[in-house]
Amino acid sequence: MVGKQDVFFTNDVVAALDSCLAETGLSAVFFLCDENTERLVMPEFAKSAFYKAGNCITVLPGDEHKTVETLMSVWTALQDKGATRHSALVNVGGGVVTDLGGFAAATFKRGIRFINVPTTLLGAVDAAVGGKTGINFNGYKNEIGAFREASSVIISTRFFKTLPDMELKSGYAEMLKHGLLSGIEAYNRLLDFDLACADMDGLLLLLKESVEVKRRIVEKDPEEKGLRKSLNLGHTAGHAFESFALRRNRPVPHGYAVAWGLVAEAVVSKLRENLDSAVLYSLADYIYSHYGAMAVTCDDYDELLGYMRHDKKSISGEFNFSLLRKPGDVVVDCAVDEETVRAALDIYRDLMHI
Repeated sequence: MVGKQDVFFTNDVVAALDSCLAETGLSAVFFLCDENTERLVMPEFAKSAFYKAGNCITVLPGDEHKTVETLMSVWTALQDKGATRHSALVNVGGGVVTDLGGFAAATFKRGIRFINVPTTLLGAVDAAVGGKTGINFNGYKNEIGAFREASSVIISTRFFKTLPDMELKSGYAEMLKHGLLSGIEAYNRLLDFDLACADMDGLLLLLKESVEVKRRIVEKDPEEKGLRKSLNLGHTAGHAFESFALRRNRPVPHGYAVAWGLVAEAVVSKLRENLDSAVLYSLADYIYSHYGAMAVTCDDYDELLGYMRHDKKSISGEFNFSLLRKPGDVVVDCAVDEETVRAALDIYRDLMHI
């Protein structure tokens, strides 16, 4: 279930969190983080009036740990620490923590309140907003989950300064997707921004614009019956690339997989919806320059096609894409034949110099 959600853009994170938690009649507040955020970020949250020693739950970092086993460990910790239906869970971390923590909160005691505080750009722009929670299962991305929005999301760039370059780029790929969904002006602003020497105030403005694109779509279609499927742009192919890498024990950042997926699906958009070649080439050039390429061969196509058929958007094993006619004009639920998908992968490899 997706409900009313407050999103705050501020660098005074602890004050914002205490304001969100004040006068709510909560029995207890628990914090979920991974080992990295426990070390780098949680000392800041220890200043919260609602922080209590012993109420912090820590999980292992990385998408490979977004599993049933980790989920069970969070449920167990909440149970052992005496959480009730009147407790709240504050998820402090990247997309893995907000996805996992949101699902744990959505299902524990049939649902407790939770707040997301993303500490990565990807977490801020993608996982923390929109009500999708979940875990990976049997090698498939986000196979098990629920729609449940955080009651509040607190977004800040203050934690981004310590992020590795790869983490920033991973989040920026989702912003590029939102730019393509918004229109050519927003898309070009993102292409022109110098992420290598990022001005955090400038990035916060772009981030707010990007999050608002997603929020507008989610408010109109909270449970992905129609318009919200446009947010899947780049993700049918992107999740296939991600699962392909994970199955080979060479996991790639989610945003990198989405970046490559955007190029592959822009090719499908060119073949099916006559997307302007200039948009396709500008996107491919930007992605190759900043993200490199997922090196696949024609021998890998069958496996990639298998992942795409298994995608959650697929109704009966067909290839289902959200495609661009032009920036700002997306068509959803596009069933695409196998020949076209294979041709798109060929062209993707050419564009990405593989």
